[in-house]
Amino acid sequence: MIFEGLAEKLQNTLGKLKSKGKLNEKDVKDAMREVKLALLEADVNFKVVKEFVNKVKERAVGQEVMESLTPGQHVIKIVNEELTDLMGNVQSKISFASKPPTVIMLVGLQGAGKTTTGGKLGGLLKKQGKKPLLVACDVYRPAAIKQLQVVGNQLEIPVFSMGDKESPVNIAKEGINHALSHNNDVVIIDTAGRLHIDELLMDELKNIKTEVKPHEILLVIDSMTGQDAVNVAENFNEALGIDGVVLTKLDGDTRGGAALSVRSVTRKPIKFIGMGEKLDDLEAFHPDRMASRILGMGDVLSLIEKAEQAIDVKKAKELEAKIKNQEFDFEDFLTQMEQVKNLGPLNKIMEMIPGMSGSKELKNLSFDDKEIRRIEAIIKSMTKKERRDPSILNASRRRRIANGSGTKVHEVNRLVKQFEQTKKMMKQFGNLEKSMKKGGKMKLPFFGNKL
Repeated sequence: MIFEGLAEKLQNTLGKLKSKGKLNEKDVKDAMREVKLALLEADVNFKVVKEFVNKVKERAVGQEVMESLTPGQHVIKIVNEELTDLMGNVQSKISFASKPPTVIMLVGLQGAGKTTTGGKLGGLLKKQGKKPLLVACDVYRPAAIKQLQVVGNQLEIPVFSMGDKESPVNIAKEGINHALSHNNDVVIIDTAGRLHIDELLMDELKNIKTEVKPHEILLVIDSMTGQDAVNVAENFNEALGIDGVVLTKLDGDTRGGAALSVRSVTRKPIKFIGMGEKLDDLEAFHPDRMASRILGMGDVLSLIEKAEQAIDVKKAKELEAKIKNQEFDFEDFLTQMEQVKNLGPLNKIMEMIPGMSGSKELKNLSFDDKEIRRIEAIIKSMTKKERRDPSILNASRRRRIANGSGTKVHEVNRLVKQFEQTKKMMKQFGNLEKSMKKGGKMKLPFFGNKL
């Protein structure tokens, strides 16, 4: 889970306030002491923590809170607002040029994920109707150009390269000329990094900036380096003047120090976040949504956006009709699983549901991708006829399916049993719906109680 340790501590601390009928100044001070420790343990910059806690405390001990009917909830609202403000308040978007192409220059240290981020950003902009061009200006790192070409090929985005013998400044200039002649409206320049900040690196980046005059300079930093990430951001901003930050590996960042400090220290917004290794795992950064997730309030808007992108509406409607008509079979079950998989890992989806991120139920649930793959393998080892009519699955067929899917017969039996139970439940609810439409008495499917 993102910021797992920080989220858990903040939710526990603020939960204690929520359970109290009235609050006094001591309650607020005690809670703020715990909030301060939680933020420092999460590797948030000390000055940022001090300023944040003082702001919350100042607002939380005012008459407005003390006289409210639910003071605990009011304090949580204040913390939510201040967290949002800390991370930038509103979403910061890319400023596109009025006359294309828009030139975006990616900078950062080696290992932060610039090359992959360049491809991901290109893929994201392509979905928005843009025609991006990736420009390979990292002529020092072995296989950097090849890596960008592989990523570009997977996303069907063109890559401009002049090999590793030409100067990065010339490659950047020629890349823009290429974009102009090929109607590419966005140019993403992948620059070289170093293991640490040095004069040679900065001079080269300054030369590229002077020659191509990028509309956006985005600093790519590894969020898992915590306070070091903030120091890197500060140095790059002072030397180069960045326009925004891309935080990579945020899905593995259990602390959250970088995300909560970068904007406050540099005054530059976080524009995008990397949430996984897949090429579509780059998201626009929404400070308000992230604050809600940290405090266990979920992120319903992001969940809806994911569903809109991942779920085939036509297939979903067909599936709904089959369920209503009790025609649901293993082929439909497979389609349903594939649609759910497109949303991403289930534990990440559950985090977006209000009240679920810090719940014990979520921690006790096992979101095992292996189990999903095992179920898929079993269903795919069935013939079309078997998928459509599971009643023909006798002992010999089940043995064949187990062998074909690399599973045991008892696993096949368990899946078939679960499927039959699901169908039975669907049938009961279908009958219940029909009964209600006819004005009959409502019967609960499992108990038969009359209401």
